[in-house]
Amino acid sequence: MKREEFEKLVSAGYEKLPQWVREKIKNVALLVEDEPSKEDREAEGLDDDETLLGLYKGIPLSARGGEYGVGMTMPDTITLYQIPIEDAAEEDGLPAAQVIAETIWHEFAHHFGMDEHEVQTRQETRNSKPEIRRNQEI
Repeated sequence: MKREEFEKLVSAGYEKLPQWVREKIKNVALLVEDEPSKEDREAEGLDDDETLLGLYKGIPLSARGGEYGVGMTMPDTITLYQIPIEDAAEEDGLPAAQVIAETIWHEFAHHFGMDEHEVQTRQETRNSKPEIRRNQEI
């Protein structure tokens, strides 16, 4: 899919986050790249046969103290990787829009301070309860 179409799906996926969640998101840039860089793959400890759908880099809201934002503060970043997302969607027989929305939810959960175990636990809860999936709650 063309990058422009993918970015529209990213924008729509972001809009699926509940309003109260979007209101709490501060100083975060949502980016799209083709694939994770060699440096990011190494930092995440990925094997050659592993990849990332998204990556959060920054200071989670739960770790920001009173001094956060004093002076120039670079935004946190959430990067979505188009090729791995498209591959995962095809492999799982899911619409790319769904994989994008789930990846956005996952990475913003990290922004809110959840570690990988907490994110996985919440995702399992979301996936088992249709009303939570529908509302995209964090």
